[in-house]
Amino acid sequence: MTEYFFFSGKGGVGKTTMAAASAVHYALTGKKTLIVTTDPASNLADVFEQPIGHQVVPISGVDNLFAMEIDPDEATREYKERIIGPFREVMPDDVMASLEEQFSSPCTTEMASFDRFVDFMEIDEFELIIFDTAPTGHTIRLLELPVEWSKFIEDSAKGSGQTCLGPVQAIQESKDKYDHATALLKNPERTTFVLVMRPDEISLYETHRAFKELQSIGIKPGELIINGILPEEICQIEFFRKQFEVQQRVIKEAERSITGLKRYMLLRDNEVKGINSLVSVSEELFFNRKSLVSTQTADLTSIQDAVIEKVDLERLWLPDQETKALFFTGKGGVGKTTISCIAALYIAQKGFKTLLVTTDPAAHLGEVFDLKIGTKPTQITDHLHAVMIDSKEAFEVYKEKTLAEARGKYSEDMLAAMAEELNSPCTEEMATFDKFAQFIESKDYDALVFDTAPTGHTLRLLDLPFDYAKQVEMMISTGEGKSVQDNTKQRFKNIIEMMRDKSRTVFNIVLYPEATPMMEAYRAMHDLRKAGLDIQLVVANMVLSKRGLSK
Repeated sequence: MTEYFFFSGKGGVGKTTMAAASAVHYALTGKKTLIVTTDPASNLADVFEQPIGHQVVPISGVDNLFAMEIDPDEATREYKERIIGPFREVMPDDVMASLEEQFSSPCTTEMASFDRFVDFMEIDEFELIIFDTAPTGHTIRLLELPVEWSKFIEDSAKGSGQTCLGPVQAIQESKDKYDHATALLKNPERTTFVLVMRPDEISLYETHRAFKELQSIGIKPGELIINGILPEEICQIEFFRKQFEVQQRVIKEAERSITGLKRYMLLRDNEVKGINSLVSVSEELFFNRKSLVSTQTADLTSIQDAVIEKVDLERLWLPDQETKALFFTGKGGVGKTTISCIAALYIAQKGFKTLLVTTDPAAHLGEVFDLKIGTKPTQITDHLHAVMIDSKEAFEVYKEKTLAEARGKYSEDMLAAMAEELNSPCTEEMATFDKFAQFIESKDYDALVFDTAPTGHTLRLLDLPFDYAKQVEMMISTGEGKSVQDNTKQRFKNIIEMMRDKSRTVFNIVLYPEATPMMEAYRAMHDLRKAGLDIQLVVANMVLSKRGLSK
């Protein structure tokens, strides 16, 4: 029977590297192994140094090893065709047009990517499948979906027979598949969850939270990998000695508070890319064969600190008559939250009323400010407030608001059908976006600073106003509820215009000076530009100063 491994953790802790090294290990032991990434900001191809893409491909240089990167757009096309394709020869054009419209909703993308992920839990072609997942909050969301969609299909079959993805008959066959996936996820003999962390306080906090959330949905975490440990022999320099002492305290606390198998990985002095590097990592991970650490003293005489071009932050970040919105994005673990907090404090200290908003389900604003940050704005300083968007609470508020607006306008049967439709799991995405949009539209603050999720999920969030605007245009063409839809279309148009207006919205990308985050930043800039959004500031974080490397 196929075994399943899920790798997750806070962004930037090395999930992909640990997942890839584990895949190499199992393949070298003779097991036919597949590694699949469900992370929209995946760098799996960079790690293996070969193209991968949306189809299963063999990994060069390692027998028995295969890989695939789930592409949300390709998954959506495949899913739509599988569901509505069989109807093309038997249904009239107007019915097909209606089906096409229904499957053009933004929630189809979430459903399709999830459905493709579940497909791999239905096959027995591989002895072992490793899932390299998105950062923790998004992974928890992914793992909740089998139960949610199964229940939604069951309830819809008992009710109107309609779902947000069309007639329930069209997706009924998926229920058994989702029930099977749920059983596998909760079976520790078939499925192992591996959480990866760095030896720092924030990563440990995130790991504790992930353990609790997994247990709350009936899943038992299996293993812990502590990655990026400084070797003691290189810590003669005071800067690294202090880091080493902090790491050792965190490691002891992790060993005390977290049960289960633990593996340890030393920090490497270069990026892990290519088969040879992955083999070396796997040997340390599974056999404790540590790679040789260079103890030679680096020649720093030829190194000069980077010349930093002075940026006019006041012109770029400070409001001028209208509310200004700042977005911070980047690869997981590069310090988006810290930089977002610094930016928000900077603007607030200039006397502008500022709201710091996190759209990251794995956010740790509260830990940065040492205050409890909830779904209502919390005062941090005189001019600074912070708030988090909780998707589940946003879902309940959105559902109740929608039904309240409909009461008195529609029959009880229509309201019951609406309530049923709103219980769809994809409504949560719409509700989260609606809350995000409310902040964008807000006139209560001079400045809004958005601490967003890692790059791929941020791009998805920023795609939503464009997606929903297109959907509303299709709805208007049918003549249904035209006045309401006209208002909605104008709302999305206003949001899009604000996001494209460089005087009102500033996109900032955070990276650290290594090849992978820099490449991801480049890809994100390219993807944003396709939507008419330009990065106006690049923040290079965690840059080592030559002065700090002297004994």
